[in-house]
Formats: sequence, structure tokens, C-alpha cells
Amino acid sequence: MSYERRMLEDLKMPTQREVEQALLRSLFNNNGAIKEFGAGEKIVEEIANDFGLNEEQRTAYLETIYEKENRVKRSYLWHRLLFRAADSLAKEKLVSRPTQTVLLTNKKEWMLTEDGYNQILEMLRIPLTQKEILPIKSYEVQKIVKKIYKQERPEDYNPFETKKIIQITREAKLRNRAFKQAVKEAYDFRCAVCGMKIHSPNTLQWEVEAVHIVPHSKNGKDDLLNGLALCRLHHWAFDVGWFTLEDNFKILASRKIKDLSADFGKLGDYDFMGELSKENSRIFLPREQRIHPHPNAIKWHRENTFCR
Repeated sequence: MSYERRMLEDLKMPTQREVEQALLRSLFNNNGAIKEFGAGEKIVEEIANDFGLNEEQRTAYLETIYEKENRVKRSYLWHRLLFRAADSLAKEKLVSRPTQTVLLTNKKEWMLTEDGYNQILEMLRIPLTQKEILPIKSYEVQKIVKKIYKQERPEDYNPFETKKIIQITREAKLRNRAFKQAVKEAYDFRCAVCGMKIHSPNTLQWEVEAVHIVPHSKNGKDDLLNGLALCRLHHWAFDVGWFTLEDNFKILASRKIKDLSADFGKLGDYDFMGELSKENSRIFLPREQRIHPHPNAIKWHRENTFCR
């Protein structure tokens, strides 16, 4: 029995398989990505807490003697166990390595792959259909997100997909999830109209939604130039034509609002429709001007969805 194996057994450490499953759960609870396992990292302590490790288990270290260099290298047994488990998951292509992830996010993180995401959903008995609404990142989706952010802003932008989609492919589903992720992140998970920013108590769902200005049903593109982040109520009002945008991003409300009954569009003392009708109200926009909604997409919405 090796020196390391003997220590693992003597200290009654979790098995590598148990740590692998704990890592997948932790990745899920941290939106698909966790930092490298350095000393002092919060994630190292969080997973140790999940196992209820005592102080000895957390601080035990291995000693490696380098005779030629006349030095002793010490490494924490718990950190080593975490790394071995993550390395095993990477070999199974369930996670991407920090050396891969850093090229996408500029952060050295372990990130779920689509296969890893599927496995943790199965483990937690969550339907795969939930991938469409959960904000969990995957390596494959993150690659598409990066392309969406890098897209050039043409002056003569066409907000329609030119390729006709015959069937919903895996790539189309990944693209749709990437669109949602990119839009929400660009608007800092806030509604562009009211500024609402809130997530569920377990942080796994955001209230804000990614909206196509030219709808998906009309073959609108999955990119930031055709996207807005809106809360559910403003999303509905936008989709049915109660308001639209001018090219300078002022909110343009329908004249039909004045024909509504006095008790319509009220949330207690808050006049939802009245707020939309305020003059010179503008939406909140991302800092980078190149990813603001394109006038061509906005013009289509004004001419085809908005109820004047």
C-alpha cells in the first residue's frame, strides 16, 4: 500500500468517487464553474464542510522529498484528493480543465461540459428540459457566448436568420442557451426597463428573461443586437405591443393605454402602464455601445409588433 493510500485510509477520507460526485454537485450549485483548489479558496472549505471533515482531515499533508534539490515539498492531502477527483472528471470529459477554461473566461476554473451537466441533472433527478431555464454554464455554451460577444456590429444589420431551420438540432439548443446567458450577463441580470434584479433563494433561477426583439418565431437572430433583458411583466408588455423603443432607446408607449379602465395595469399603488407612458424614459443599457440593440431590430418591432 502506498504512503498516500495509507494516509487516506487512516484518516478515513472520502473516496475519490464520492469526491467526484460532490464536485459535480458543487459545480451545479456554483452555476457551472468553480475555482482551482488553492489554499484558502472558499470552494475547498465548502466541499470539506459537505463531508463534515475534521481539522486533522483538512490539514493533513503529504511530504515528498527531492534529494537532488535537498528540499521537502508538502501538499495538503485534501487538496490532492480534490484535484485527483477533478482530473478524473476531466478525463471522462465531464468537466473542462482550468487551462482550457481560462482561454474562454480569463479565469482558471473547472467548468461543466454538456455531458457533465447531463450527469448532474440525472443525479439530482432534474429533467433535462430544465437546462433551458437554469443559468448553469457549460464549456460548449460558453464557447458560443464568447462568439456572440465578439460579433461585429454592422451598420446594415439584418436581424433575421438567413438559414432556414428545418429541425431543432443540438447546436440550435446550445445557441439558444448561449443567447440567454449572453443577454442576461450583458444587462447584469437587470430588467432594462424597471431595473429589477432578483434571483430565487437557491440562486439557480433569475427573474429576468432574455428577449428577442425580432421574435424567434419570426426567425430573429440569437445575438446581442437583437436582444434585451426584461422582467417577466415587461417582457409580456413588449411582446404584445404595449411599448416599443425609439432609435435613441427612449420608451415609446402605446396610445391605447389611455383607453384602459382605471383599475387596469395596477400593482397596488404602482401604476405599471402609467410608468410606461412617462415622457423621456429610457431603458438601461450595457456599458459597451457595440452590444446595444441595433436600430434595425428596434425598427422592425415598432413597425410589426407595437400597437400605436
